[in-house]
Amino acid sequence: MEIEVIPAQAEQASVVANLLQLYAHDLSEFHDVHLGEDGRFGYPSLPLYWTDPERFPFLIRIDGRLAGLALVKRGSEVSGRSTVWDMAEFFVTRGFRRRGVGIQAAHEVWRRFPGPWEVRVMHSNVSAQAFWAATISTFVGETTLPDRFEKGGNCWSVYSFDSIASG
Repeated sequence: MEIEVIPAQAEQASVVANLLQLYAHDLSEFHDVHLGEDGRFGYPSLPLYWTDPERFPFLIRIDGRLAGLALVKRGSEVSGRSTVWDMAEFFVTRGFRRRGVGIQAAHEVWRRFPGPWEVRVMHSNVSAQAFWAATISTFVGETTLPDRFEKGGNCWSVYSFDSIASG
């Protein structure tokens, strides 16, 4: 399986928006997201990924087929640290899950952005908790435990770790 993490171009914004609909649908089981009157979940900050130099959109492809997305931004949603990299959103479609695709794609993203990282996961999303714990621990080479954080009435696990530049 060839896994590619490709920067999404501005003309692919609608593709990213469509993938975010699938992602939001999955998250609606665990997080307070609601459909708008237009029948879409929406993602108001999406246009910033092509105008803000501190935001980076990616498409994930498997053997050339679209399989997911990753949205990376500078600045923590949790700690307030402006220099930390934040995995704002990460999504692999169900048909590609449990095959190592997400692990490899996340590792590729982290190698592209050396420095401190934070990944936050809702406590209620048990499968995501397991995924991120394993993915981050594999990446850093040791068990990495999260800190607990509450924001907006939600409880989060926040993983903090460092990435080094890939050679």
